[in-house]
Amino acid sequence: MEMKIPTPDMFYSHDGIPLACDCGGEGGPLLLFVHGWTCRRSYWRPQLDHFSSRYAVAAPDLPGHGDSANGSRSRSRSRWSVESFGRDIAACVDALTAREVVLVGHSMGGAVALEAARQLGAKVVGVVLVDTFVIDYGGLSAETVQAIAAPFQEDFAAAMAGLVEQTATAATPAALKKQLIEEMSTADPAWALPAWEALLTWSPQAAFSELRMPIYAINGALIPASARERCAPFVTETLVPGAGHFLQMEDPAHFNKVLEEVLGQLS
Repeated sequence: MEMKIPTPDMFYSHDGIPLACDCGGEGGPLLLFVHGWTCRRSYWRPQLDHFSSRYAVAAPDLPGHGDSANGSRSRSRSRWSVESFGRDIAACVDALTAREVVLVGHSMGGAVALEAARQLGAKVVGVVLVDTFVIDYGGLSAETVQAIAAPFQEDFAAAMAGLVEQTATAATPAALKKQLIEEMSTADPAWALPAWEALLTWSPQAAFSELRMPIYAINGALIPASARERCAPFVTETLVPGAGHFLQMEDPAHFNKVLEEVLGQLS
């Protein structure tokens, strides 16, 4: 079904924070791309450029991120959680008045996409999780959560550099690692730390048990076996051998081909 989606002059989160959003293309369903923790919408630029020839596309900056940082407006949010970000994405979809949408989320963005799908219901015809379970959400003990979170509480920038290095492989260009460290380290710890801790304690089980649309995963080389086993009953997985965590940026052309194949399964 072809459709041209009207683009609002401004997007807002569910609690009124102005959101930057790139929109383009024409055709259905709408592909809405959700970035990860401390990332930004520009990380989806190769996908927006590629898929806008056949689909309506959109990619917002979540509150606190990128051009949606908005100073005091973002800091006024009382609760930073995966569920809150999901409501923000649902608000963007509603503003775009799309009848059908595929949510494509990278890393934390996949968790956010699942929570948004719970809000949007039948309007979502598919969810694509891009290396979302590089951390085994729902399977972490309290001690493990604290061990992962503590370095960010002590030295945010150094911990961020370590995270980027740990989620890279030989396929990750050095220039990309440098870019990610520089940009992700600029996130404001005032929101980034509570959002990180909320993500580490989030579980996908409620979403998996409720959602009835197809859920796909495009995964690189770093997904723990425990996470793959936990997700297997609910998710159709495509592996990209050797890929690091930011596989949509490492090799955009190959990633776009894989995503095209996944979208073809929804036809």
